[in-house]
Amino acid sequence: MTGQVGSVVAVVAVLAALATAVVAVLRLRARRGIATAMQRATYDVLHTAVLAAEPLRAGLTSATAGKAVRHLRVLVGSVGLAIVDGDKCLAYDGRGSHHEQELIAAARKAVKAQRSVVLNGSDLSCDRVDCVARGAVIAPLGGPGGAAKAALIAVADGQPAPGLVQATLEAARWAGSQLAVAELESSRERLARAEVRALRAQISPHFIYNALTAIASFVRTDPERARELILEFAEFTRYSFRAHGEFTTLAEELRSIDRYLTIERARFGDRLQVRLQIAPEVLGVGLPFLCLQPLVENAVRHGLSRKPGVGMVSIQARDAGAECHITVEDDGVGMDPAVFTLDGPDSEDGQHVGLVNVDERLRSVFGDHNGLVVETAPGSGTKVSMRVPKFHPQVRA
Repeated sequence: MTGQVGSVVAVVAVLAALATAVVAVLRLRARRGIATAMQRATYDVLHTAVLAAEPLRAGLTSATAGKAVRHLRVLVGSVGLAIVDGDKCLAYDGRGSHHEQELIAAARKAVKAQRSVVLNGSDLSCDRVDCVARGAVIAPLGGPGGAAKAALIAVADGQPAPGLVQATLEAARWAGSQLAVAELESSRERLARAEVRALRAQISPHFIYNALTAIASFVRTDPERARELILEFAEFTRYSFRAHGEFTTLAEELRSIDRYLTIERARFGDRLQVRLQIAPEVLGVGLPFLCLQPLVENAVRHGLSRKPGVGMVSIQARDAGAECHITVEDDGVGMDPAVFTLDGPDSEDGQHVGLVNVDERLRSVFGDHNGLVVETAPGSGTKVSMRVPKFHPQVRA
């Protein structure tokens, strides 16, 4: 008996200690964190909105709608909530899902008219005793400046109150803006792919003809050299016209540039000199595909090919903490800074359009502060610099 009493006392002591610890933690959180009920409510709303936004920014699919719909229902405060796209209910959360077909039909009309619709009990007739659906608010998921193709449906357990109507409209507008961001991101990626295709198209006329002409000049005089150049040319084109990947590594880009310069040296001979200064620790840095090749080609074509005598192309990549600093410099004829600009093609025949393309892609991926910096003057050569973050969430080489 004494042992049992001792055990009970021990358990009570443990529970008391736990209760004291919980109270202490709650007081600490209240003192250091969210102190008022209004602050807590604001935090809850913002936190729920963030949870709903994350999947929506990946685009509207059954999977993303399924992840977002339960958070949207919490924001709206309805007994049930659905996201409908065309003739399909992408996701439903809560009660009243047996009215799915009626809700889809009503949503189709709302999207066609591009206006919200409020349904009452007569619009959702039901013989089920446990049915709570007595009304619904349907709001098109319209983002800024675009027509909605889907709709948000909030199911009510009575005639929809004005508060539910307004909450549904605002939630639909907010969700539509998240989908607009997803569409913008998708458009950016499509634009980046299109710019890469344009860059590839630019390589073809400017380089392939001269490369083949240079190789042909060795076919009879030096067949082994011609064979080596053909292999280099094949590897260069294989890399330049690869069908996958918007990004690459600095090492891969430099390997392709080495093949390009090998072919160009066959054409220019000793007139073309190359100097490399590459820090080994930055070879794995990810960067947009074909963002160095146009800089080197610009140095050779516009800088050195017009210069009498020997010309030097210098490529440097150095470790700068969180960034990799890359420069491509030539001692060629240079350009007039008053004429050259990165705001668009800087001459009627499109010279240096490759630099403009690279500048736009760097800014698109890393931000406006990471574009190209061009230093040049007539007779003083050209130096093109870029700053590339070593790690970036969007870059997967």
